[in-house]
Amino acid sequence: MKKLTLLCSLVFLVVFATACKNEKSLQSYLVEANDKAGFSSIDVPVSSVLSPKADVSEDVKETIKSIKKINVVFLKKTQENETVYETEKATLKNIFKDNKDYKTLSSMKMKGMNVNLYYSGETDSIDEIVAFGYSQDVGVGVARLLGENMNPAKIMEVINDIKMDSSNLQGFSAIFKGK
Repeated sequence: MKKLTLLCSLVFLVVFATACKNEKSLQSYLVEANDKAGFSSIDVPVSSVLSPKADVSEDVKETIKSIKKINVVFLKKTQENETVYETEKATLKNIFKDNKDYKTLSSMKMKGMNVNLYYSGETDSIDEIVAFGYSQDVGVGVARLLGENMNPAKIMEVINDIKMDSSNLQGFSAIFKGK
């Protein structure tokens, strides 16, 4: 009987300990960043940024339909928020390091800017593409493209066959420049 009680206690303890993990998810980070001072945040319906050319294939149109929305959160770095910048950069790095759902697509460094691209899902059926970037001169930010069963090869085709709505992109640019 003592062994059974001990075994039940151990099982309860393990279940309780794993249920109380305080892992931060990208989704919770994006939600919390909306309320933080100094952050710029925007949720974009894809149709407001991407529109297919008239002569594109049905595959391209279907791929655009598989992309649901884009979330962008950005903290512009200033002299006053150096500590906040470092904290947010470390938080995002830990989210991607600790969450095994995100697989590295690529990493690049250019002119002081570090950018990492991640995806979640299967290689032929992606659910999410995330760009995480930071720079001492600019700040730290993350952009997330949410979709459903997105095909990477078709997404590349879409990038070549779409027209960007430049008026919307200029509006986004002004947000991040603090205007």
